[in-house]
This record gives sequence, C-alpha cells and structure tokens, in this order.
Amino acid sequence: MRGEGPVGAPDPARSATALLRRIVAALPGGGEERPGQLEMAAEVARAMARGAHLVVQAGTGTGKSLAYLAPAATSGRKVVVATATRALQDQLATKDLPLVASAVGRPFRWAVLKGRANYLCAQRASELGGGATQPALGALAAATEEPESPPPDPDRLAEQLRRILRWSTGTETGDRADLPFEPSAQAWGMVSVGPRECPGAFRCPSGGRCFAEAARDRAEAADVVVVNTHLYGAHLAAGGEVLPPHEVVVFDEAHELEAVMTASLGVEVAPGRFRALGAAARALLPADDAPVAAGVADVADRMAELLGVRLGQRVWLTGGAGVPARDLEGLVGLARSRLDELSVRLRAAERDPGRDDHPALNRVLRAAGHLAEDLARLLAGGDGDVVWVDGDRRSPVLRLSPVDVSTELNQRLWGSVGAVLTSATIPTGLEAGLGLEGARRLAVPSPFDFATHALLYVARHLPDRRRADAERALIEELGWLIEAAGGRTLALFTSRRATEAAAAALAGRLDHRIYVQGELPKPRLLEAFAAEESSCLFATLGFWQGVDVPGRSLSLVTLDRLPFPRPGDPVTDARRERAGDAAFFLVDLPRAATLLAQGVGRLIRSAEDRGVVAILDSRLATARYRDSLLAALPPMRRTTDRRVVERFLADVLTQR
Repeated sequence: MRGEGPVGAPDPARSATALLRRIVAALPGGGEERPGQLEMAAEVARAMARGAHLVVQAGTGTGKSLAYLAPAATSGRKVVVATATRALQDQLATKDLPLVASAVGRPFRWAVLKGRANYLCAQRASELGGGATQPALGALAAATEEPESPPPDPDRLAEQLRRILRWSTGTETGDRADLPFEPSAQAWGMVSVGPRECPGAFRCPSGGRCFAEAARDRAEAADVVVVNTHLYGAHLAAGGEVLPPHEVVVFDEAHELEAVMTASLGVEVAPGRFRALGAAARALLPADDAPVAAGVADVADRMAELLGVRLGQRVWLTGGAGVPARDLEGLVGLARSRLDELSVRLRAAERDPGRDDHPALNRVLRAAGHLAEDLARLLAGGDGDVVWVDGDRRSPVLRLSPVDVSTELNQRLWGSVGAVLTSATIPTGLEAGLGLEGARRLAVPSPFDFATHALLYVARHLPDRRRADAERALIEELGWLIEAAGGRTLALFTSRRATEAAAAALAGRLDHRIYVQGELPKPRLLEAFAAEESSCLFATLGFWQGVDVPGRSLSLVTLDRLPFPRPGDPVTDARRERAGDAAFFLVDLPRAATLLAQGVGRLIRSAEDRGVVAILDSRLATARYRDSLLAALPPMRRTTDRRVVERFLADVLTQR
C-alpha cells in the first residue's frame, strides 16, 4: 500500500468533496448537499490516499455510492468496487459512474468485469459453427449436462444455439446480459467456459478474439472496475490472478462480505462434476479408453449414494468434528486415482497431431485437474475447516469452508490493498470476523426523518411461537395490519413455509392482490408490486435486503419473527462451538441484528416515504437482549399499542 502523497499535493478530501458537489449539482432537478455524504467522501478520500482501511456505516439515503466513487475518481489510485447484488452493480454502471465521468473534468475510464462464464467463448462458438469434429461437439453437450434435471428439448436447444451464434457475429461484448433473450442453462453452457476449463488466451486458437480477455483488457485500462463480490473472492482464492492489479478495493454491502468469503475460500464437489467430466472425456477418447471415462462417471453414482444418506451432516474426512466418513474418504482417494488415469489418456490423445479437437481436449484436461485439486483440498482440511453435505437427494454437494476467514484475508488481501467497507448496516464484530481490527470506523446517520416518518410496532400481545395457536394469531394480526395500511405491504418471513401459509390463509380474506415470492422472477415481481399501489408482496429471506420500493406502494413492512440463524447450519454451528459460552452474543445476536436492520430498512427509501414497520415477534419487547437489536435500527418512534398504529397508518393514507 502507498503512503501519504508528497508535500504540497492537493488535499485528497478537498478534491473529492469538490467533485462530489459538482456531481450533486448536475443531478436532474438539482440535487441537495448532504452533510453525511460529504463527511463520508472526505474520510474515504483520506483513507485511499494513505492506503488505510476504513469501515463506514452509512444510513439509508446517505448516497454512499457517490461518496466513494468521487474519492476513487480523484485518488489517482486503481480502484475495484465489489458489490454483493446485481442491482447495485447495475446502478453503478448505468447511473453513478456516468455521472462521475461527466463531472470529473479529465479522462476517466471505468469498466464492469464479470466472471468468465458470463461471456461467450469464441472457441466454443467456432466449434459449434462447424469448425470441429462430431466428437468435439458431443463433448460440448456432454460437459454441460445436468443429470439431475429433465433432458432439454432438442429442437428448443438447437434453436437457442442458432440464435446465440447469430448474435455472436455482431456482439461487441459477448456478455450474456446483452443477449436479446434468456437462454437455457445448457444452451449457454455449450458456448461458454468457466475458469476450471479455460486454457487461457495464449493456448486457445480463438484467444485473439476472446470476449472475456477483452473485458479484462478494458478493466486493466480502467480507473475504476466494478465486480461482483463473489468474483473478488474467486480472485483471492486464485492467488490474485482473476482481477487486474489494484491499490484500493471498496466492498459495498459489506455486511455480506464474511459469508461470501467463507464460500469463496472453500471448495465444493458435486457428483455431477464427475458425471459431466466422464461424458465429455468419453466423446473425445478412443474406444479402447472408454472404460477409463466410465470409471470417472461411476464415481458420480457412488458419491451421490454416499452423500445422499448424510445430507446436512458435518463429515469427518481426515480430522476435525463430524460424522466419521471413512467410506467417503476412500471414495475420494479412488476418485483422485481415476482422475489421474484419465489425465494420462487425455494427454496421450492431445499429442496426436492428426486431431482437430485439441481445444476441447485441453478444456477437459483442465476440468479434471481442477477437480483433482478440489479433492486434495477436501482431504487436507483441518480443524480450521468445516466439511459437510449440502443440497438435496437429487443433487447433493460436498462442501468445505473455513470457519474463520480472518487469517486468510490477512494473508491474501489486507496487507497489500487498502480497503473501504460500507453498508447501511455494519454488524457488530465485523472487523474481528474479517481480520480488520485496526480499521477506522465511521458512522454516518441517515438524512431521513425516521422519528417523524416511521413507526416501529412490536406486537407484544402475540403468543409464544411454540404455542399451538401462534400461527393463527400471527395471521390475524397480519391481516389487520394490511387492512389498516390499505394493502401497500411488504410481508417478510423467515421461511418459505411460513410465507406460503400466510399467503394462502389471507388470499381469500383480503381485497388486496397478494404477490408471492416465486410467482415471477424477482425484478418483475418487484415491478408488479410497485405498479399496483394497493397490492401486497409476501416473501422470504432473499427480499430482506436489496429491495427498493419508494413512494405510495409501500407503507407497511412486516417481519414475522426475529431472524436468528437456525441450528443445523454447519458453518454457523462450528463458529458457535469456537465461541463457547459466548456464542449467542458473538455469533447469533450480531447476525440477527444485521438481518433485522436490513428488513426494517425496506420501508423508508426516500425523504417523502412514511409508514410502519411491524415486528410480529413479542421477544423484541420482552427479551433481555432486545436493546442490542433495537440499537441496530433507525431512530423510529416505538409502540406496542395497535391504536397508535391504526392512527399513524390512517394519517399516512390521508396525506397520500
């Protein structure tokens, strides 16, 4: 990391805030200065200049994206911005960065970089277009099969491939998001490659026209690069080879960072990887080598059987806690030996100069090598890792995750790159969980008038959820609240079962349209809810964050219960064990407070919004730990009196 700039250099905070003021002044209708936004921009600029680490809790409405983009544009540093959701990535690319570029007053370049599988593979498109033998085309199809899913319609698949190939001749980006239609997973899989298969531009016949490499070249040349947080995790897991070198990283939606890194710095092995690899190899190898490919595919069936009886269990391969799994450990060893034999046969085939399918052979070789590496990582797992069986009986997955990511992040990231972490909600203990104990923390309050515009209602009278009459009482309370709000309700639940049960119970009793998660894709569902002013949307955990519905369509947010993590999650259980007697306060309570704050934050999304947040869990009024949860919420008025809620909502409806 760099140190302070030279004596006499421009003050970084002054430069950043000056740019921010120009950006705000250029907003449609003329924006207004927000003191919190300016304060955040100044602190971010100072941190970037020093290469220091900064954690910023920026309340809803702060305008945090511009508060870090303005310093990024004036810093002279190469900056990567990592977001946890596609919605924020799209906002940065289509709205915020163009504003910065128009106001900065000098050449300013930015780029969006996605994972390799998001881009069309020119080589695979060439093979499908007739430049490869039939076995190579068979390998393309076999390697993308999803054996647990119904086989695709051949005619539909062929038509989608023809449309993709026509599009490929004119696209400048090769980005799947630019397609004029949504292809099936198998169709896109036949024209794309992931990092486990790609040999790299120098070893690929189509490397000179590779869309993924072109996107990386644009990122290399950019001042600011926008990526998904999962891609940043893949960058760290790959030893820093995925993203261009940079001096600063900004993690927006930083409350998700520990979970993303836990997944990224681990491994997962599913039976389908062996099945697809065996099928792809069988299409490429001579008939005499068919038993070798079949042996790899056979591992898939045996693994599916062994994993299927251990769903949800932590397994003990070479050490640590969990169910002893000597048979599974033996199968992993067998799989490695069969992968080794397969690689030998593939290399022999690759040396045949008379073949014209070397790119396909190389991709299968790389896939085999990555699978062997993941198996070795599973066997090498130690006390700092948790290994468990995830998924369901149709598609079980063997996963390994580090229990604590702080050590790896210290080794791979914090010592070489300055970091800004920001979110509307920063969990207690976030710095410790990420290994950033020395980072400066800044809290910027929301500019919205929560005390006047929002009311927090806790239904203290509702019975304990363990009682037989609890669900009926909750549904009655929810129905009353929706009627009082005139619809306009986002009802959030902690389980799919509760979501669907409440929707079914109220559908015939209310005069308001109820949308239920799963009826439509999430973006379309939110559009429909926002467009129909008196409608309701019932949804589960995926909608507790990243939902932005300002205006008349949302006056009431309900949460069915406090979102404590359920027992049985292997990683959370391992962290509880490590925390010992303090587990509730170090693991469960911070997670619940963060998710609760995220859910509550769906209500007030603009300065004009008004409404009620209703918590249908009496523990927020009675439990000893309630103050810790309430401290994470905006400064709203609070009540347990239904009459106060009814008057408040009546006033909201009158004013609207």
